[in-house]
Amino acid sequence: MKRTASICVFLTLVALTLRISPTSALSQTSTQVDIPHGGALYDNWIAATGQQAPAGNHPLWSRQANNPLSGPDTWRCIACHGWDYQGKDGAYRSGTNYTGFPGVLADAQTQSVADITDILSGENDPSHDFSKYIDTAGLNDLAAFIKTATINDNQYIDPFTYDVIGGDSTHGKTLYNSACATCHGDDGARINMNFEGVQAGLGTLASIDPWRFLHKTRFGTAGTPMVIGYTLGWNPQDGRDVLLYAQQTFKTGLEKPTILPVLPGDQTTAGEPAQNVFTGFLTAIGAVMATAGFTMLLGAILVIILFIVLWSMRNNKQRRE
Repeated sequence: MKRTASICVFLTLVALTLRISPTSALSQTSTQVDIPHGGALYDNWIAATGQQAPAGNHPLWSRQANNPLSGPDTWRCIACHGWDYQGKDGAYRSGTNYTGFPGVLADAQTQSVADITDILSGENDPSHDFSKYIDTAGLNDLAAFIKTATINDNQYIDPFTYDVIGGDSTHGKTLYNSACATCHGDDGARINMNFEGVQAGLGTLASIDPWRFLHKTRFGTAGTPMVIGYTLGWNPQDGRDVLLYAQQTFKTGLEKPTILPVLPGDQTTAGEPAQNVFTGFLTAIGAVMATAGFTMLLGAILVIILFIVLWSMRNNKQRRE
């Protein structure tokens, strides 16, 4: 009987353990992980932690030669992996922002939080070790953000105009007025931000870098207290709606880039069509002048003019005779 009772107690404990452990682990993870903090660390962990920037460039920066950034900016996750989380395969696939480094979105699809934490701690590459600067809780927050909160917005942003595809501007206006207008103003210009070395408002950010706008709308700006979409319960489409409202309503103050980055699968065109006959004529002349055949054409025209002059002089001479 004692043996039977012991077995029953053992089986009961095993059953309780199997029943409780997953729930307890989930509860523990959910209470310990701070996703917005992870998003802020991804943006700028130096500002988010209040630390001094490490000296010099990030050790990995020497593995690329295209991006001209230097110093503290090279230590930020966004410098290599982009605001769209896709690195060399996303908006940073061309231009001065290109580094050739991969994004983190792929890791979010295939790696666990523990795996991503190991990557952040330099387990795979000692040059990628951030454990010297970010504590364990922070690394967990950053890994959890990458795993659970990074999304692909590129399918909702036109790669040529940067405009939101399929957004609801009216809904975006409602969300903006309820959460953002108090600080940023009805025109989005009350608070100026440093954007590419220029002081600009939300209109500029929305028009020139919609991915940065979306990240900051959802997770805030590192080191700056603000209301953010993630804690308000906004879903990804809510953020896009606010972005579309800002694009359609706020003044930019800056022109969009002449050449926009092309995302995978995009089809490029040779140029825009002429708007009228006059501009079409000028465009044609410009195209001709841009070719080596222009010299030959000019020579032929001069020969024709010379022939006409000689023919005219001969006729005049015959009339006088």
